[in-house]
Amino acid sequence: MTPLTAAETYLLDFHQRQVGVTSAAFAHLPASSAAGRWASSYEVLTSLVPAVDTPITVLDLACGDGHLLGLLAARRQPDLQLLGVDMSEAELAAARAALPASVRLLPGRGQALDVPDASIDCLVSHMALMLMDDMEQVMREIRRVLRPGGQFGTIVGRTFLLGEVNDVFMRVFKPFASDALPPLRFGDRRAGSEAGWRELLDAGFADVEFDDIDVPCSPAPDELWAALLDTYDIDRLDDDARQRLRGAFLDAVTPLQAGDGTIATGWGLRLVRARAA
Repeated sequence: MTPLTAAETYLLDFHQRQVGVTSAAFAHLPASSAAGRWASSYEVLTSLVPAVDTPITVLDLACGDGHLLGLLAARRQPDLQLLGVDMSEAELAAARAALPASVRLLPGRGQALDVPDASIDCLVSHMALMLMDDMEQVMREIRRVLRPGGQFGTIVGRTFLLGEVNDVFMRVFKPFASDALPPLRFGDRRAGSEAGWRELLDAGFADVEFDDIDVPCSPAPDELWAALLDTYDIDRLDDDARQRLRGAFLDAVTPLQAGDGTIATGWGLRLVRARAA
């Protein structure tokens, strides 16, 4: 087995400490785009899976605590086979406790899936692929396990925060990133742009489409800070730097508060979808 990278080692530790953090952040927030509205960004992906009476197999890559698989299992499609893969045993344990026994859960990494060739009709992934190393190998594995004509869909980050607060945060955070944040590279830069995704999907995929997904929310400043604590870069700061950043950030966002004390913001995501050629 290929040794874990430094980023993977950190991510394993984070998800051991923060099991279910991704679904806690996104499952309760509505999502919208020019194409429609959904109950959550997870529902954007489940909408890609056809509700049909014929057999269909779905793989959730980096399934975490199984929230997306749970939404699909709730459909009770008799011929829907569900499979989840994640490298975190802690997340998989949470998924096993929450999901029906019919959902198959496997430990694994996107670079080497223990899944037969051409056995998957639909592969989905929520807020994970942009963090993976060796993305070209990940995409080769995704294409390998998908049947010809199979659907690929992923939600990835597009912008950190929505609205003016994103610029404010980046301005305040930049000095901390330079002085107090140990260097650690997550994923492939190409996963952050449409042009990059077209390059990654150039071999073996067709009908590449994108949709900008907004997940708006209006938290109070302390609530927004609490949400930011569950992001990787702030988690990686030491306690002193984190407290100093908190003070600087809360001071900087004060002018952005509405009359009720909240701040209009949210998370900017991107849906990437394609067909296995």
